[in-house]
Amino acid sequence: MVDVSKWPLFTLLSAQELASIRQACIFGVAANEAIYITHNDEVYVLGVNCSNCLGTGDSQSTIVPKKLDCLSGKKLVSLSYGSGPHVLLATDEGELYAWGHNGYSQLGNGTTNQGVSPVLVSANLQNKRVTEVACGSHHSLALTHEGEVFAWGYNNCGQVGSGSTANQPTPRKVSNCLQNKVMVSIACGQTSSMAVADNGEVYGWGYNGNGQLGLGNNGNQLTPCRLIALQGLCVLQIASGYAHSLALTDEGLLYAWGANTYGQLGTGNKSNQLSPVQVMTEKERIVEIAACHSTHTSAAKTQSGQVYMWGQCRGQPIVLPHLTHFTSTDDVFACFATPSVMWRLLAMEHDDFLTVAQSLKKEFDNPETSDLKFSIDGKYIHVHKAVLKIRCEHFRSMFQSHWNEDMKEVIEIDQFSYPVYRSFLEFLYTDSVDLPPEDAIGLLDLATSYCENRLKKLCQHIIKRGITVENAFSLLSAAIRYDAEDLEEFCFKFCVNHLTEVTQTAAFWQIDGNMLKEFICRASHCGAFKN
Repeated sequence: MVDVSKWPLFTLLSAQELASIRQACIFGVAANEAIYITHNDEVYVLGVNCSNCLGTGDSQSTIVPKKLDCLSGKKLVSLSYGSGPHVLLATDEGELYAWGHNGYSQLGNGTTNQGVSPVLVSANLQNKRVTEVACGSHHSLALTHEGEVFAWGYNNCGQVGSGSTANQPTPRKVSNCLQNKVMVSIACGQTSSMAVADNGEVYGWGYNGNGQLGLGNNGNQLTPCRLIALQGLCVLQIASGYAHSLALTDEGLLYAWGANTYGQLGTGNKSNQLSPVQVMTEKERIVEIAACHSTHTSAAKTQSGQVYMWGQCRGQPIVLPHLTHFTSTDDVFACFATPSVMWRLLAMEHDDFLTVAQSLKKEFDNPETSDLKFSIDGKYIHVHKAVLKIRCEHFRSMFQSHWNEDMKEVIEIDQFSYPVYRSFLEFLYTDSVDLPPEDAIGLLDLATSYCENRLKKLCQHIIKRGITVENAFSLLSAAIRYDAEDLEEFCFKFCVNHLTEVTQTAAFWQIDGNMLKEFICRASHCGAFKN
């Protein structure tokens, strides 16, 4: 499972917030913006908010997640972002929302006004169901359910595919040689566009100065052109980096072309390639490829789960695919891409795997799996004899010496309270204690009786942490009674340092007379009653 806390921005979230995430994306020029969707389909954002890209309605940055109410309840199927940045988002109902930077009309609303909050993109998309979105630096693509591609925004190199270099203010259907073709996938480089047809053909248009269109030349293309070099191959997935491209075929073969300054093609050198070349030829079948228009990093995952990375990796040019210890291509971008953005809308795969410790904790007080129960104050606590024997010498001796397997498996406890005994048994399953200091006194008594020294130390720590003027003398009395010397010294010093307040509490005058005399005598020797 991908750990989203590998992205620094998500370290701002609590464990509870992290656990609520179902989908997420880190984006922005410096990977300083984030959007995430919870299991309840609520949408939250946080970060710098450059160009209003958080969609919060203002330009304020935030390190505290803010909810986008206008998107809550909608199920997201695709998300992409530009360099401005601008953000595109498609829902499962085919709706398209856009917000953020709009200097080149990349939001598709016919203006160049900044989009401060998500707005439905409807121009030329009426009755169209958008299934996938892709963003270049300042241009946008949308793929519909019918297999049509629409493009808009910055068009200085023909990346909109309209046949000119004029910016496109609203979504326009990309036709020419895509006419009557059913497209199934789209991708954007910084200023280039790519699309895959249902028959595995690949088309490219826009900037081609580094050969990123794979056409065998470096001339820009104002309309879509088919990659003839891939003829005979059925491409399943396309991925575009800043100025390079990757393609994955149905046979698990990987091809790369375009810019190679950082070794992002994985060919073993830094020479650009104007046409697709096969890479990782000696490796096993590839099942996933990854690249992002804002980075020069490439990644791939094999059938057996091995993850490779190459290109610009934390400033280093890696010219050959390097085997990592990662289990996901997403981790490559979290740890080695510059900036450390996400290359796709990340879906969290919350699996059901539990560690041994998590499994034990889960089974505490579970009547379905227990084979023993304790009865305290009329309440039952369900446990497992094997766990108790492994974890506690007291129970190990009890079960081995006089326990009859045929006996009724209920043990009555009357010398300790229910909260105290439950906390003790839970400690045997979890190694942790969560009690107020007053109850920790009773648990300290139990720990002393059962010779549980580690539990005794935990109780002392809880008591020290929770000592107050009101309970200080009661805790001191307990420490003396249970022979906890370190705790006794701590409580005694606290009482002396707060003598005036402590002596005014009811607990001080309700204690045993001999203990009171002993305290006064000991405190006098310390000079506490000089005045």
